[in-house]
Amino acid sequence: MSRLVRGLRIRLVVAFGLVATVATGTTGALSFREARNGVLQQSQDAVIGQLRTQLNQRAPELPFPPGESALQRLASDVADSAATGNWRVLVTFGSLSASSVPEDPFTELTPAVREAVGSSRATVFQRVRESDRTSLVVGMSLTFGDPDQSQLASGIRVFLVVPQSTEQAYVDALVSAVERAMVPALVLAVALALLAARGVLRPVRALRQATRRIAEGRLDTRLAVDGSDELADLSHTFNETAAALEASVAELREMEARARRFAADVSHELRTPLAAMSAVTDVLDEEAARLDPDTATAVRLISEETVKLARLVDDLMEISRFDAGAAVLHLDEIDLAESIRRTLASRGWTDTVETALPAPDAVRGRVDPRRLDVVVANLVGNALRHGGRPVRVRLEVAGAEGRVAVAGVEGRVAVTGAEGRVVVTGVEERVAVIEVRDSGPGIPDDVLPHVFERFYKSDTARVRSEGSGLGLSITAENVRIHGGTVRAGNDPAGGAVFTVELPLRRDEMSEESRP
Repeated sequence: MSRLVRGLRIRLVVAFGLVATVATGTTGALSFREARNGVLQQSQDAVIGQLRTQLNQRAPELPFPPGESALQRLASDVADSAATGNWRVLVTFGSLSASSVPEDPFTELTPAVREAVGSSRATVFQRVRESDRTSLVVGMSLTFGDPDQSQLASGIRVFLVVPQSTEQAYVDALVSAVERAMVPALVLAVALALLAARGVLRPVRALRQATRRIAEGRLDTRLAVDGSDELADLSHTFNETAAALEASVAELREMEARARRFAADVSHELRTPLAAMSAVTDVLDEEAARLDPDTATAVRLISEETVKLARLVDDLMEISRFDAGAAVLHLDEIDLAESIRRTLASRGWTDTVETALPAPDAVRGRVDPRRLDVVVANLVGNALRHGGRPVRVRLEVAGAEGRVAVAGVEGRVAVTGAEGRVVVTGVEERVAVIEVRDSGPGIPDDVLPHVFERFYKSDTARVRSEGSGLGLSITAENVRIHGGTVRAGNDPAGGAVFTVELPLRRDEMSEESRP
């Protein structure tokens, strides 16, 4: 979700930036075009108007047909009339021509302008750019009036070239102003985008945090609904979903609690009659030898089933304690290898099960002896019932590379001082690994994920089995409350392998010893 929020923020800022860039660029371009056209049009109108005024004043004084000297005087007078002093004037009549600047080639004057002036009585103008310099070229024909007030061309043509450096400077300044204005506009757009993104993403962040709280189990989490937009609808939908989830979970928990209470109550109620039945079956077992064969068989069957029922009730009681969170550890520091030997001996498995156990007191740790006995007994019993013999039990301590043991303590080692003193600090928890391996066909791949589930029996062909289907579940729970792990697998050479890892709780210490 964090990546999503950052992605949304980036997309919003980029979108605002693009919109601002397009809007600013478009506005700047339109403004620049209008301002440029206005500056150039004003300059053009002023030049054309001034030229017409000068020609209207001086044309009546020209002799007709004019000589070269008259044309020269007209060109000089018109050029001198310019306030800026940068007009260049060319006057032609037939093959005669005169200019305000001697030997001026008038390269800006194109043939198209000359032809347009010769064929029209209208004023012709053109902007010409040469060598990064813009000039305004204006051309017009002098006309004379007749008694009928009609205009007759005199054949005298006047061409004016005016450099537009001032106007170009105005345009360049306008471009710089537009560019400078775009930067603050973009900065403002980004700032507005960040503010908008913050406002838009605030409900998204609140939704993310609320989702995390829901995932952590706080199902009473709700969002504040503000407004009536799509985000408010999303918050309202989240609240409805959370409320429905909370109600469903509460109902499921209540049903689970009732089921646990039912199993615990049934198991508890069965223990009293089972105790009486067990006492009676013990008596009957003693008398079975003196009974007739059929009756003795029935007595032994009843005795066996009573034992199984008692075991099932005990398992159900144990599971109910785990479900209710009432299972507690009674920790004691014991020799794990000796505990495993006692478990096998008490059940008559010493000669049946192969062991690979360390020497006495080599592996000690704080565990619950009764629960460790249950773990080992269930795993070995499961291997004997469902696996092939021989069954092997192995115990070792998981070591870490670069760790040493000094006086039975494992930790990180530092050698200091001239005397070579060994200081053991930062002692870490050791892990006891108990491995139970059989020589049977192994566990099918489709069964492995379910071996620790309650009442799960891999052999579906058997209607009844000796186990209750709870042994491995109880084993997993006993390992879990120790803070350990248990896993099932198959050895490549054949047979199932159950591996238990139990942390051997020891207080952190610092010891010194001399080699």
